[in-house]
Amino acid sequence: MRIALYPGTFDPITMGHVDIIRRGAALVDRLVIGVAINRDKGPMFTLEERVAMVEAESAGLSKETGCEIVVHPFENLLIDCANDVGAQIIIRGLRAVADFEYEYQMVGMNRAMDDTIETVFLMADAKHQAIASKLVKEIARLGGDISKFVTPDVEKALKAKFA
Repeated sequence: MRIALYPGTFDPITMGHVDIIRRGAALVDRLVIGVAINRDKGPMFTLEERVAMVEAESAGLSKETGCEIVVHPFENLLIDCANDVGAQIIIRGLRAVADFEYEYQMVGMNRAMDDTIETVFLMADAKHQAIASKLVKEIARLGGDISKFVTPDVEKALKAKFA
């Protein structure tokens, strides 16, 4: 069984994330979406809210792709999380060259810790390349239209946070 881990903070989950989940699920038998407990980033949504959003947004993708998709919160090293869930692959989404530079360093460190786990990069679809959770939150905070960047349920959740 091919198992992959797609980690992120998902604060909130965007259409770009959903695109990577859909495409990653087509490559493996089980896709574990690792929702990072990253206290340094100071997420807007609680861990429980982020997990619920990711579960809701990925539920239909499991049926669509035939891949088992599970959501797994984690606070340890990414490579340790990959081992915990039995992943042989880490999936990372790339939007721009700046993403690649950071991810390249991460791959090197992860391989130094465990060279049996491969990292696969999926380029964001062109229509999703500009989407970043940080920017979506800023647009929502200022009352802008975020409907192109997130699903209706996530849009409602963001609006509720800023109400």
